[in-house]
Amino acid sequence: MAFEAFPPLIADQLHYLLNHSPDSIKIENVRSGNRFNPRILDRFTLVIPYCLDAIKWDVIYNSEYPAAPPDFIFGPDDEDFMPCSTTISPVDSLLDKALSEWNNQDSTLLLVLIQGLRDQYVAYQRKRVGQVDDDRVKFEISTVLTRKGIEMQMTSGPDKPEEVKFAVPLVMDMSINKLVVGCPWKSEQKIYLQVVYPILRKYESAPSSPRLKLVSSSDLKALFSVEDVKLPPWMDGMCLAEYLPHLEETLERQILEAVSAIVLRRSFVEALALFLGRPLEADPTFCRKASFLAASGPFPFVVHFFFPTQFPKQQPALMLQSCQHLNQLSEPVKLNLLTDYPWSPRWEVGRMAERLCDFLTDEAVNFKKYCNEALLQH
Repeated sequence: MAFEAFPPLIADQLHYLLNHSPDSIKIENVRSGNRFNPRILDRFTLVIPYCLDAIKWDVIYNSEYPAAPPDFIFGPDDEDFMPCSTTISPVDSLLDKALSEWNNQDSTLLLVLIQGLRDQYVAYQRKRVGQVDDDRVKFEISTVLTRKGIEMQMTSGPDKPEEVKFAVPLVMDMSINKLVVGCPWKSEQKIYLQVVYPILRKYESAPSSPRLKLVSSSDLKALFSVEDVKLPPWMDGMCLAEYLPHLEETLERQILEAVSAIVLRRSFVEALALFLGRPLEADPTFCRKASFLAASGPFPFVVHFFFPTQFPKQQPALMLQSCQHLNQLSEPVKLNLLTDYPWSPRWEVGRMAERLCDFLTDEAVNFKKYCNEALLQH
């Protein structure tokens, strides 16, 4: 985001915030409150990750007095959130210091202020959840409070029932980043369990099971998709303290299998090279993609391989791309993804590659015919 339209002092603080925030904070709805020059921007909305969702706070500077600290407007559901109140805590002291010693020349202070406010918001939501009149929720809180990094949130509204949401970082005896050779990830990959408890009404005799969902960063999908994980069943009378160890054990095993699958995919690409030659390009870290130059007589074409994380249980998808034919948009003619070809996950990688190349030999004839027809239509 360009900050040229902000006063320089505010722009420096925003630039530092977006480049050093560990929570991937975003800015939207940038606008001006300047009465004399509306082209000067001085207010915006912060989108702050919280409890596997996001909270939005409006930040209001005064471009006529850019040396002054900003004001904050919190969300409509958080009217009772009053940071920097009379309660004294390390977080309160940090916020008071950031505000009382506000120095517009210090570009780090906005980040310090927002981190302090977020820490207070965590404590505020935890207090709200602790006041819920639901014995099950109170018990769950008592069993998981020793876990670090848990966030919780009370949600309600005129058109939705009251619910308590937990975001639980899962603890595993391994670093996912260190398992992947040549890992490109800058931050440690984590997996969270989102747990949503409907608040039990007085007239309801039995609590319903919580809604469970695994959540991870999008980067992890290159290795392992949490969407493919079948969650263990939640038994009657179960609590999180019982459920989490079994889930973490299951995830550890599946992640190790996903790492082993990288080796299998790499072996398969090497086996393909015996038939198709050296690949034009290939994903060196996760081996999720590879492209080879092939030919059927004088007809050259490129074969793109796309490997699922579930390889070899699921076969790769293929895309054929002509080197000689262009469509009406002057783009190379391509076939839709192919997945219907001889395949068995029980075959050795050498046989997988051989059978697939046999299929390509036959399919190349059909693809050449398809390209020639596309050329005539063009």
